[in-house]
Amino acid sequence: MSDEVNLLGDYVRARRELVTPDQAGIPSVGVRRVSGLRREEVAMLAGISADYYLRLEQGRDRNPSTQVLESLARVLQLDDDATAYLLRLGADKPRRRRRRSRKETVPPGVAKLVVTLALPAYVEGRYFDVLAANALATALSPRLVAGGNRLRDVFLDPAEQALYPDWEDAAQGMVAGFRESVGTDTDDPRFIELVGELSLASPRFSRLWARHDVNTCEGTPKHIDHPQLGGLWLNRERLAVSGATGQTLVVLHPDPGTDSADKLALLASVMRT
Repeated sequence: MSDEVNLLGDYVRARRELVTPDQAGIPSVGVRRVSGLRREEVAMLAGISADYYLRLEQGRDRNPSTQVLESLARVLQLDDDATAYLLRLGADKPRRRRRRSRKETVPPGVAKLVVTLALPAYVEGRYFDVLAANALATALSPRLVAGGNRLRDVFLDPAEQALYPDWEDAAQGMVAGFRESVGTDTDDPRFIELVGELSLASPRFSRLWARHDVNTCEGTPKHIDHPQLGGLWLNRERLAVSGATGQTLVVLHPDPGTDSADKLALLASVMRT
């Protein structure tokens, strides 16, 4: 992967293939070789020429206007997160030399905070590496330790997959969040190594990555099937770490007075004794 990678073209092509003629309001007549929209159909609906759209997909034009990108977002039925991602792909950027990966270091104050929190908490890096975690987080999942990677665990570790009753949805959401987190910064060796490894080792990851889904990882309820505690519903809060670009403090907490709160309190009590 390099600066010559056709991110914009790959993205619009992948999303085009996911929109059916019925969804776009186009009569489906005759035999179609593709389940999604044809290039000329996207161009017509977006109000641009078929030749210009072809140049976009092929990477021969990489800086379309905002108006063109917003028209494509409408035709491809992108939500706000995906539209923002598309606009970033089309932004005029200077060419860069491939750089070395920068080691992500948790600010000392945040590292101390994670340890003292009475709730499961960990710090996640830009590429979903676990940079720090407290003991209660590790008790929920032994993979939540510094040096782990959330993507690798979810797709390659059967024990981690067993924690999620809705693993298919969880995996899809994680891949979409990963693409949002990385954005256009695909020349980092860490990104190249991780995507390459998972694409070879996990057919499920490879299929999801090819969809080019984009979604912001926001605080959402998380269903966990713990091997000792059973089912838990935990809210997941993601807080940006000040002064550490790309790092996120993730805190899991139950609703007060629920069965999940009782189970989490039991787990904390067992750990203390």
